[in-house]
Amino acid sequence: MGRIAAETLIERLAEWGVDTVYGLPGDGINGIMEGLRRHADRVKFVLVHHEEAAAFMATAYAKATGKIGVCLATSGPGGLHLLNGLYDAKLDHAPVLAITGLQETSVLGSGYQQEVALDQVFSDVAEYNLVVSNPTQLPGVVDYAIRTAYARRGVAHLTFPNDVQVADADADPYQHVSPANPPATAPIYLPAPGRPREEDLHAAAEVLNAAERPAILAGAGALHARAEVLALADAWGAPVIKTLPGKAVIPDDSEFAVGGIGLLGTKPGEELAEDCDTLLMVGTNFPYTQHLPEPGKVRVVQIEADPVRAGARLPTEVPMIGDAKESLAALLPLVTRRTDRAHLEKYQSKMGDWRDDMAALENPERAPIAPQYPVGVLSELATDDAILTCDSGTIATWAARHWTIRGDRGFYLSGNLATMAPGLPYANALQLTYPGRQVIAYLGDGGFAMLMAEFLTAVQHRLPVKVVINNNNSLGQILWEQMVLGYPEHGVRYPTPEGNFAAWATACGGYGRKVTEPGDVRDALAEALAYDGAALVDIDVNPNEPPLPGKVGYEQAKKFAESWLKGQPHKAATATTLFKDKLSQLGR
Repeated sequence: MGRIAAETLIERLAEWGVDTVYGLPGDGINGIMEGLRRHADRVKFVLVHHEEAAAFMATAYAKATGKIGVCLATSGPGGLHLLNGLYDAKLDHAPVLAITGLQETSVLGSGYQQEVALDQVFSDVAEYNLVVSNPTQLPGVVDYAIRTAYARRGVAHLTFPNDVQVADADADPYQHVSPANPPATAPIYLPAPGRPREEDLHAAAEVLNAAERPAILAGAGALHARAEVLALADAWGAPVIKTLPGKAVIPDDSEFAVGGIGLLGTKPGEELAEDCDTLLMVGTNFPYTQHLPEPGKVRVVQIEADPVRAGARLPTEVPMIGDAKESLAALLPLVTRRTDRAHLEKYQSKMGDWRDDMAALENPERAPIAPQYPVGVLSELATDDAILTCDSGTIATWAARHWTIRGDRGFYLSGNLATMAPGLPYANALQLTYPGRQVIAYLGDGGFAMLMAEFLTAVQHRLPVKVVINNNNSLGQILWEQMVLGYPEHGVRYPTPEGNFAAWATACGGYGRKVTEPGDVRDALAEALAYDGAALVDIDVNPNEPPLPGKVGYEQAKKFAESWLKGQPHKAATATTLFKDKLSQLGR
């Protein structure tokens, strides 16, 4: 067999800088797998155990590096399995290319086995979406797909019928009315928006200089702009709120950091959002508008890369289109340095009290094990450049408040989709990407159980990821959401016990340890971090520990009480936990 069309695909990916494809083979992509085999020296194929994990891995790679992540799945069910991870990329604006297989063109429309019109299924998730029907479309459509993913910061999808994959690379079976435009000879990279317009910079500076109670809200779009965010915060005398995906924008122990806002935020962060008179939004399109300052009571300046998103959440006086790093650098010389630091010092004091409260909750004497304690120990023991990946659920609350960003630490989770189960695939992808760094997956028992086979993937690829399971034997976040709505919990606790995931880790060939007593937490985590290979620590934590908002509102407290009156089944244990929490904080 001579050179096939699938080789053109793989060669073009390599020319775009793609060196890894995550996926699971199937008969719908045998031609593409052959293309990968023939070019294994240029593009590595990473075999996973579920296509959803492949999409999560591509998304994590894109989030961490800013470069295109690529995932591969077979036709029909394989392609369908990609969707959850691809929506994670779409909603968090990560450039990802999904490649899928399709039945041979001669049987399309006949109800052939596993025939699914994946281009139609992917129509909502993908910014670029095409069935490749002629080998001569390559490599041009690969360029279009990748350029679109970069330019629109989202998902592109190419689906290849089986016969097109294995056709002669130069085959063109059709007569044409007019010749197709030849593809570019080299990939054309589209630069991201850079410096905003000069008039917008001056208008923004005018608003900022008039502020009395300033605040900065920084998101994932500012992760590469730490120095600039800190410099502006210093000049402007402004406390900095961080979105959860933007947790690593500045260190958590910075004099300007006040944590986050929303249900996973801090009390100082919530109070600042209510108190500020001027808000600078940088690299964020924060969707939870109920936690933002009240419209009409705050002046807003926003730095945003996408013109569509600028001003989408709050009435915005000055929307600036540009890169966060370049925009802040250009804005800084125009901002008058504030000499009055009273506003900043007020929130520094509030954050001091908040940190003391959080430290008190990490009490090693509490039994059952307080969920705040293991992640606090993990934060203490991990390296200064460690990367923590996190699932959705109560664990996101504990990570937000007890995983401290210091040095070059990273933090990644599913932000806007907030799906379960990405934490372990994220960790695997990032360990492959950064082999010299410590990568830790902090997961709930529910999320881990969904894609636990990916621990086997870590072992098989010799990835020294560390998995820490916060095992509360329940879908904890849903449990508390039911109660906050005024409903007694229902259908959210698994039969006891949930299982010994440490035994699974050992069976896979990795390190596994089950922890049920608080006195064993530190040793178990230290052993896992020191282990030369994939390691898992399964920690049974208090299932009745509520992930309380930073600032509890009247309606939340009222609905919580209503759930008790309607028959909440674990009232005594929950009340005891709440009482112990309060004592821990008062005892600091």
